[in-house]
Amino acid sequence: MKIGYPCINQSLDCTSSRTFRLASYSEERLIETVALNLSCLQRILEYNVQNGLLFFRLTSDLVPFASHEINQYNWQEHFKTQFQQLGNYIKQHNLRISMHPDQFVVLNSPNPQTVKNSIAELVYQGTVLDLMELDTTAKLQIHGGGGYGDKGSALARFAEVYHTQLSDAVKARLCVENDDRTYSLLDCLHLHELTGIPIIFDNLHHECVNNGEPMREAVEMAASTWQPDRDGILMMDYSAQAPAERKGKHVQSISEQLFHDFLAETEGLDMDIMLEIKDKETSALKAVEVASALGRL
Repeated sequence: MKIGYPCINQSLDCTSSRTFRLASYSEERLIETVALNLSCLQRILEYNVQNGLLFFRLTSDLVPFASHEINQYNWQEHFKTQFQQLGNYIKQHNLRISMHPDQFVVLNSPNPQTVKNSIAELVYQGTVLDLMELDTTAKLQIHGGGGYGDKGSALARFAEVYHTQLSDAVKARLCVENDDRTYSLLDCLHLHELTGIPIIFDNLHHECVNNGEPMREAVEMAASTWQPDRDGILMMDYSAQAPAERKGKHVQSISEQLFHDFLAETEGLDMDIMLEIKDKETSALKAVEVASALGRL
């Protein structure tokens, strides 16, 4: 088991998510920003290794406007060496890496332009992982999309786009997450049947939308969709409900007891856990202590 957090390290004095407004786009601004982002990413990875946080989600903003038509610069070639160096560090220290495109990535949208933009973003993020020379256990995580009043047709539309418009490189990295409003674990399992796509399991979303599956059984069902030689072990997102907030809102800080209880309930199941908790690495460090005490690391 590896434990991690997404995108931003709040303990460091840098960010790998620096960006700028589209109106101020220039190649010089792009080069400067990407260089700073990659430099900070190296520092974040080093922090994570030093602290036993071996699962990390890269920010979507690593290369600003990478999937936008305004960006015609060959950033892939310009930063090829830096990406390779980052990838070498990741592999040397056995880190697990993922990316999670923003909510505008909707493969089952009825709008062809939305689908086109979504695919461009997946190509960009997959290219980042390819440039790092990471194998296909490094994943791109998306949601099922909208229901559009007919979930069956929406799922079929997702599958059609998957089979006819996505490159093999993107498909090899893509996985889908159960969400807190529309697509339950069972819906994602149906999508898996249509495409073979593995399911990232989100425990809080499962608590929000489910079909009565106990937590351990749900984790086992999601894990069964991962092919170890291609996908690695199950990736999952872990959080808890923020008190007195809307259903599905992530808690500010981890409850060590709740996390302990989750690990006890899933004893014997191997997974890598991404903490979607607002205080990022602070809670991740506490989670490592809990998991270590249970002999799960």
